[in-house]
Amino acid sequence: MRPHLKLLLETVRPNPAYVVSRSMDVLAHNPGGLALYPGIEDWPATQRNLGRYLFLHPAARDLFPDWENQIRHCVSRLRALAGTDPDAPDLTQLVGELLLKSPAFAKLWDRYDVTGRKVTTKTFQHPQVGAITLSFQGMTLEGTPGQRMGVYTAEPGTPDHDAMLLLDMTAPRADQATRLESAPRDASVAGDHFESR
Repeated sequence: MRPHLKLLLETVRPNPAYVVSRSMDVLAHNPGGLALYPGIEDWPATQRNLGRYLFLHPAARDLFPDWENQIRHCVSRLRALAGTDPDAPDLTQLVGELLLKSPAFAKLWDRYDVTGRKVTTKTFQHPQVGAITLSFQGMTLEGTPGQRMGVYTAEPGTPDHDAMLLLDMTAPRADQATRLESAPRDASVAGDHFESR
């Protein structure tokens, strides 16, 4: 992870933000970026994956009022990746795990739906700050092996912005903000780029 990306995550605070691999492994985050997904901080760094969270974490169904829609989009994203690199170890490992552990994933995976990414809003029913609707923007990071930065925003002066501020202020600081998780991963390093799994 390049130092300037860590700085960028810190700079966008209080907006929750994170960097994920192409298969949705959480590689770095600011405090709100991790706190937005309650309970994910309890998982080992190598298990922190947004797709895994959606399907396997018990808090996910309560967190997303539109959980069914969220999981459909997640599977479509993974299907799109499978279309470009079907034998990618990071993808096959995640898909294999989810096929075994989640009947909902298996059912959606069999449908072969593929959709592109789009700017969207997400509503969370967060246990610490209540209902919060945030705009989301995902950006491909140049010079990385498919890494993306995700940033959530809210209009200043709105209840959603106030909730976002509260989330950032109360986020656990045990994991240093914006640091790259140092736990070992199956990784290949090309120059100063980190490719998970």
